[in-house]
Amino acid sequence: MDSETVVHSGGCHCRKVRWRVQAPTSIVAWDCNCSDCFMRANTHFIVPAERFELLGDSKQFLTTYTFGTHTAKHTFCKVCGITSFYFPRSNPDGVGITFRCVDPGTLTHVEIKNFDGRNWESSHAKTGIASLSKGQNSAN
Repeated sequence: MDSETVVHSGGCHCRKVRWRVQAPTSIVAWDCNCSDCFMRANTHFIVPAERFELLGDSKQFLTTYTFGTHTAKHTFCKVCGITSFYFPRSNPDGVGITFRCVDPGTLTHVEIKNFDGRNWESSHAKTGIASLSKGQNSAN
């Protein structure tokens, strides 16, 4: 799915956490059913970490939750509780961007794919998600 790469802006509900990310205008977002993502309805797209920039004093408003293998770093705003991005187990060298937290106007198309986080090992191997934080086409 090729599309123009642009700078998307976004963040949390109270706007204390703000970021920019370089990604295509048309993305593939992953709807994960692991115990954490399922409960908070996290549907996210993956970008390489170097394409993500946390803005201003956002870091002071973030806190992190981990569980299980402690590889995924689930970040959320201390004020409003929204997870606008996180560092996924599937892509520890990337960032998972909650697509609903992207400011309106720059995403033109979102394709939703399922990721079976409850059966993480088999799903990770089948989906090819690990490659999404690696190169040119990694945002979709």
